[in-house]
Amino acid sequence: MEVEKLSVSLPVSLVQFIESYKVAHSCKSRSQVIEMALLLLRKQELEEAYREASTEVDNDWDVTISDGLTDEV
Repeated sequence: MEVEKLSVSLPVSLVQFIESYKVAHSCKSRSQVIEMALLLLRKQELEEAYREASTEVDNDWDVTISDGLTDEV
């Protein structure tokens, strides 16, 4: 995996949290903790996008799947 070095400034309380999490969960580095957090954030964003998409109505699709057929024999 290609990586890029990035410098960020965080409040001391967040840095302490990152360090505590790293130790408690046997993470290799602070970077790993931040990467995990960002992956969760991305997952949350994707879930929201899927939730929004599932509420959209596509009338053409409804017509296509019904295709004039009924359950009656």
